[in-house]
Amino acid sequence: QLMESGGGSVQAGGSLNVSCVASGIAPRKYCMGWFRQTPEKKREGIAIVDDKGIAAYRDSVKGRFRAAQDNTKTTLFLQMDSLKPEDTAMYYCAADPGLCRFARDYVSTSEDAYLDEWGQGIGVTVSS
Repeated sequence: QLMESGGGSVQAGGSLNVSCVASGIAPRKYCMGWFRQTPEKKREGIAIVDDKGIAAYRDSVKGRFRAAQDNTKTTLFLQMDSLKPEDTAMYYCAADPGLCRFARDYVSTSEDAYLDEWGQGIGVTVSS
């Protein structure tokens, strides 16, 4: 089970944090990442931490978002700075063994991601 928290509303240029706590999954077998979805777009990967602890980012958030995990690898954080109105979306935490090896693929593809575990999603709204 994945449970997101944080999010909320902010003006453009502001910052927000989201967190995700995993329970009932094996940290050594799964990697975790952040995806987001709007009514106009498919769910897309934006920040994924691979099995080496290295985060891969979608180009649209590079330099502005930072993902990190705690030492137990059961909590995933996303620090979002310099937010833009186009960052407005539902943000989802995901966990899957495939994220460990294919983190860069998941943050570059526009295809749907079929992963083992998803959180319920949390809203982020950025106003101009």
